[in-house]
Amino acid sequence: MPAEVKKEIELEIAHVLFLDIVGYSKLSVNEQHARVEELNQVVRFSGQFRKAEAAGRLLKIPTGDGMALVFYKSPEEPAQCAVEISRALKGNARLQVRMGIHSGPISGVVDVNERTNVAGAGINMAQRVMDCGDAGHILLSHHVAEDLAEYERWRPFLHDIGAFDVKHGVRVSVTNLYSDEVGNPQLPSKLAAVKKHSAHRWAEIAVALLVLGAIVGGTFFFLRRPMRSVSGIVDKSIAVLPFENLSSEKENAYFADGIQNEILTDLAKIADLKVISRTSVTPYRATETRKLGEIAQQLGVAHLVEGSVQRVANRVRVNAQLIDARNDAHLWAQTYDRDLADVFAIQSEIAKAIADQLQAKLLPSEKAAIEKRPTSDLVAYDLYTRARELVGNVTDPATTQQKLVAAIALLQEAVARDRQFAVAWCLLSRLHARMYTAGYDHTVERFKQSYAAIEAASRFDPDAGELHLALANYYYESARDYSRALDELAVAQRKLPNSAEVFQLSGYVQRRAGQWEEATRSLERAMQLDPRNVHTLQQLALTYQPQRRYQDQARIYDRVLSLIPGDGFTRGLQALVPVDWKADLRPYQRLMAELTTTDPQKAAEADDINYTICERTPEAYGRGLKHYPQNGSVNNGINYPHAYFEGVVAICEGDRDKARNAFNVARGEIAAVVARDPGFAPAISFLGMIDAGLGRKEEALEEGRHACELMPPSKDAIDGVVLAVNLAQIYVWTGEKDLAIERLQAVERLPTYLSYGLLELQPIWDPLRGDPRFEKIVASLAPKQ
Repeated sequence: MPAEVKKEIELEIAHVLFLDIVGYSKLSVNEQHARVEELNQVVRFSGQFRKAEAAGRLLKIPTGDGMALVFYKSPEEPAQCAVEISRALKGNARLQVRMGIHSGPISGVVDVNERTNVAGAGINMAQRVMDCGDAGHILLSHHVAEDLAEYERWRPFLHDIGAFDVKHGVRVSVTNLYSDEVGNPQLPSKLAAVKKHSAHRWAEIAVALLVLGAIVGGTFFFLRRPMRSVSGIVDKSIAVLPFENLSSEKENAYFADGIQNEILTDLAKIADLKVISRTSVTPYRATETRKLGEIAQQLGVAHLVEGSVQRVANRVRVNAQLIDARNDAHLWAQTYDRDLADVFAIQSEIAKAIADQLQAKLLPSEKAAIEKRPTSDLVAYDLYTRARELVGNVTDPATTQQKLVAAIALLQEAVARDRQFAVAWCLLSRLHARMYTAGYDHTVERFKQSYAAIEAASRFDPDAGELHLALANYYYESARDYSRALDELAVAQRKLPNSAEVFQLSGYVQRRAGQWEEATRSLERAMQLDPRNVHTLQQLALTYQPQRRYQDQARIYDRVLSLIPGDGFTRGLQALVPVDWKADLRPYQRLMAELTTTDPQKAAEADDINYTICERTPEAYGRGLKHYPQNGSVNNGINYPHAYFEGVVAICEGDRDKARNAFNVARGEIAAVVARDPGFAPAISFLGMIDAGLGRKEEALEEGRHACELMPPSKDAIDGVVLAVNLAQIYVWTGEKDLAIERLQAVERLPTYLSYGLLELQPIWDPLRGDPRFEKIVASLAPKQ
């Protein structure tokens, strides 16, 4: 059998949309052909259908009275396709269609002529789900509904209608997808009949139970089936709020935070729960005015845990309570008064008690992970807690390096006290990797320290989810091995199912691997588990930008500003969206005029010299240089000195001598970086830009091209594209206009920060203006009316 046929029959997970024409068998043969052709036309015009087909990731299976469409990326694809088909058929009384969606395994089947088709549970179940519906229905299996419910945009469409027996005695849980515009809100007739019969049967049983209850005086508790409420909030969802420190010594606040965090961490290891991450609950410190219902709504959960900690000498008292925030009902409460050495046992007991109250399924591996103590040294744990607190918010570039250095020192002290403190080793590895990748210390020694910490953790807890997360981070940040990073993340996600960090890092790795849609979904999932994490929100917005999803980008900045109102950096990013999208500088100019007058510090945070030069005025040039940090700013792991932008501004102003002097200063710093690390592609590329500004044409061309060879977009979809744009700038500054345009033609087809606004407005590209090829590139990126 040919190799390509063998490959096609491998088992894989697919997302299936099954649809058929209602009343098909009652039509004449001619009418049947006409209806099928009409349905084919509607399906072909679906944007989602065309997108998947163009990507070569769609399989179409005709079924006589309809078809099955097999998608491979995510359950959003068949759902979106179904919505588009339903919208197109609205008001069409002639063509009545029902649809069913399921995600499951499929495999190829090969006939005697070695032709392939597909079959499997994924397709069979999609058909069974569809068979439950009437005309207009879009029905989902429970599995698909749960996956879609993780995305905010789908939640209003999802309506659980119960579990029912279908063909061959199979029982399926069905969700109806509808809105005012699409789908059918009526309960399917088949399911209504089943419910009616069930209601009569349960009425008989209820009478019998009441009689039995009267006889034995017992009380019956009917367990609620986990479900998603109309608001889209999962029943088994929970946030652990910061515990109140009742100790007389206020420095024990870190101790109270540690207890809260360990309870949260333990609960987050239970896959049957949705648990909000620590960053998002930290702002909700205990106060007399803390409104639990509002907090739960803001975090998107049904339940809250709150409590207090009091530590006196070698004793600790922990009080915890579980609250159903939807009705303010106190479901469980317990006070633990123990020796200080029992504190980790207390945390595990609380987590297991809460899981039991929420009827969460606790796997043996999850139970073992919860019961495992992170360390036996409470001082070491306090140091770890302080380090984690320091790096919990590193959104301000001006303080990030100092926080990383301080946190590393605390962690080194913690692992010196307890060499078996695996979780602390894992965090230490991640912080070393950040120092290396961010360019704060891009040295071989820092690179080795990152891996040495992982080796230490693996000796003591080789199966820990945190270890696989640290390994993924190492392969991502330090080694740039994105395939291995994704492999480790797959393991980490199984062990840490509620870790926003796992989904966040997955998004970062997927971006680098060029998997932009997957990256977006991962970061959106991280945002659901950590809805108040400003850094994640900013990264999601910056993931929308290269995809030119500017409306989504602006929406996220609005959300960030609702969390940190008036933040200068975010307001600056928000004002730059119209520049990228529409080449409209006015919102940015108004913001800078306002902040320069009212708050110079925020003006400096908001300003971006790459956009400021688009204003093309002496005042703007001066403002941009004033606001740009004197010590430079790190980009792509390399520090861009102030002198470099002095040279760029001088070129914009036409002062070549001034530009040469500035570039010579910048060159000394960057040449030293390249000498230390001759394979560091971003530094080599940057050196090429400086040499181009200095008129050192041959060196510049060699450096720019070599950097692109070391790191093409196929190897790194972010830095690779940045280096390609850098080479285009090198070509412009060295007079190679044809090569510059060729490079830009290749880049504009990829997700890139080089927007319509920057190409339209930046003085850097002025030598290309008027060339029809360049103007065509610019026009292709312009907003479509």
